[in-house]
Amino acid sequence: MTPDWSPLDRELAIWQDKGLTLPLWWRDDDATAPTPHLIRLSELSQRLGLPVHLAVVPKPAEEALADYIATHPHLIPVVHGWAHKNHAPKDEKKAEFRLHRPLEQVLTDAETGMDRLRSLFGATLRPMFVPPWNRIAPETVSGLPGLGFRVLSTATPRMAAQAAPGLEQVNTHLDPIDWRGTRGLVVPDILIGQLVTLLQDRRAGRADNDEPLGLLTHHLVHDQDIWTFTEALVTRLMASPVRVWTAPAN
Repeated sequence: MTPDWSPLDRELAIWQDKGLTLPLWWRDDDATAPTPHLIRLSELSQRLGLPVHLAVVPKPAEEALADYIATHPHLIPVVHGWAHKNHAPKDEKKAEFRLHRPLEQVLTDAETGMDRLRSLFGATLRPMFVPPWNRIAPETVSGLPGLGFRVLSTATPRMAAQAAPGLEQVNTHLDPIDWRGTRGLVVPDILIGQLVTLLQDRRAGRADNDEPLGLLTHHLVHDQDIWTFTEALVTRLMASPVRVWTAPAN
């Protein structure tokens, strides 16, 4: 199926005509090692000129990943929970950082994750916390700044610029994977429609355009259709009036 990009092209043309700028960023989840899929992601990121924030799972993360990232500065490591382990009961949605355990234990896992990745990546690590499955308890959120985190990233447009005092909220907004169905690419025209609506909401003031618009990918499960769509989408966005955002170092 050939995507119909014309609705997005028209919306981006309006942004251009009105002198609007779209802050843009890219997050990719579940990295642990420099697999062939990760190398392909890295090459795509470099070719497109849009850095990727790699949400690295701390517990299984390999030294080889740190070695690879050290020579590929367009890959930006951030903290993706601790072990990406579900602690929720079977009748609830999966979560690692909701209160299915004592809060102290939950926060210890977040701190341990930060420490482990600091030991691997040093100053390259950005103090962003990405909870697995994008789910986190408010009590956990409140404890993150005390552990040294400065940004929280989940999904959908943020309700406020700060998730807690000293903790910026910067979410992801478009995920091309059909997780509840084929686990392949969502119908492209649906994705394009979703993105156009997101842009229209920002342009009309119904959503916060100060929040960087986030593309969420998962390199380990991409098929060719997902790679192709992602490249075509980012190519269009990068040719439009965008400002690339990266997480702060401190």
